[in-house]
Amino acid sequence: MTIKPVIYVANVDEASVIKGNKFVDILKNAVAEENAQVIIVCAAIESQIAELQDAEEKKMFLQEYGLDESGLNKLIKASYKLLDLITYFTAGVKEVRAWTIKSGWKAPQAAGVIHSDFEKGFIKAEVIKIVDYEKFKTELACKEAGKISIEGKEYVVEDGDIMHFRFNV
Repeated sequence: MTIKPVIYVANVDEASVIKGNKFVDILKNAVAEENAQVIIVCAAIESQIAELQDAEEKKMFLQEYGLDESGLNKLIKASYKLLDLITYFTAGVKEVRAWTIKSGWKAPQAAGVIHSDFEKGFIKAEVIKIVDYEKFKTELACKEAGKISIEGKEYVVEDGDIMHFRFNV
């Protein structure tokens, strides 16, 4: 049998959410040889965060506890890393959508996640890097700044890429 990678989630009280407590230390020591990751969360805090609608309110709430991000976000990031997954985005007039793929996949494989015809008829992909989008704020501004690249079949998709696929069926 193979040893599968594991993430342990330790649910602690509010006072222990930053550094953990003696039980978290015991857990970390017990799983040290497994090379497993231990994520500390406080379910009570997570429950309160889930009730907040406004992103700024959530940020302020987390800051009150000295947290940069929620335990749920930490768990999601750790899970993606453990499973070797990344996310790319598609954006259209009607919706923005996130797509999960394996790290190292090329553009046609990523397109195939949307629809098999996209992979079969792949021509090119228009790509905006997430850092450029965060800087310029819109697709048009990225285009005007020359931050949209046209990539071919050998392009390896990077985490956070915003992509439009050109295909022919």
